[in-house]
Amino acid sequence: MRTRFASDRGLTSRMVVTMFLLGLLYVVFVGVLIALGVQALTVLVLAGGLLLVQYFLSDRIALFAMHGREVSPQEAPELHALIDRLCALADMPKPRVAIADSDVPNAFATGRNQKRAVVCVTTGILRRLEPQELEGVIAHELSHVAHRDVAVMTIASFLGVVAGLMTRFALYSGLSRRNNGQGGLPIGAIVLLVSVVVYAVSFLLIRALSRYRELAADRAGALLTQRPSALASALTKVSGEMARIPTRDLREAEPFNAFYFAPALARGVTLASLFSTHPTLERRLEQLANISRQLGRG
Repeated sequence: MRTRFASDRGLTSRMVVTMFLLGLLYVVFVGVLIALGVQALTVLVLAGGLLLVQYFLSDRIALFAMHGREVSPQEAPELHALIDRLCALADMPKPRVAIADSDVPNAFATGRNQKRAVVCVTTGILRRLEPQELEGVIAHELSHVAHRDVAVMTIASFLGVVAGLMTRFALYSGLSRRNNGQGGLPIGAIVLLVSVVVYAVSFLLIRALSRYRELAADRAGALLTQRPSALASALTKVSGEMARIPTRDLREAEPFNAFYFAPALARGVTLASLFSTHPTLERRLEQLANISRQLGRG
């Protein structure tokens, strides 16, 4: 389903390559486990079932976890009107609209496709942003839906859980003791080492894709609204407001950073750019400034 959001071949190619590499990685991982004697089929069936649940119910799971609820046009007329305008501008189906009762100023999109999509904003971001700034944030989130990267991130993020399940199954099944005590291979240690390597590679691939998709969403949202300066202002304001949020609230939100408009980081937490789910604020503002110059306006 095509929209008027600017296409991004770079994002599409990265999603394809990331999913291919992750798939290849897990095929090798399962092969190693089977060679070591792990009954991987049981774990794969369990993991496959959980993946299907997460894929088809990702919108409900995300809203439940973030304490969000869908709101009608009567409950949030201004928010619905804003999303109506952007969807008409982008020529895309209107997603369901939700609000999460949280002071953390943020927004996210979820759902496996455009028909099942939900755009959720927090009460914190509604209180802090001006209408044009909020429009820039919503356009950013709608571009995630249009580019289908929400579903890809959902699947990719889940694969790390599969590695953890398999590792626990191998260790709890007593595999680590199956080396006869006669100098045999420490199978449990090998399984643990392979699992750590798989998780580490998956982690880096997913983080690299996450950073690029945020830049792609910034770019597509700014081009749709033709107001990159409004999105830049929202980014600056949200990033600054994070320092005012209680650490406990930020820590509760951190597991959802990969899907948030801006990362919720507790004070004192520093992450190397290699491990971040988002590009730096400076990098995002630099891109938006370049778009402003290209458009000849702010």
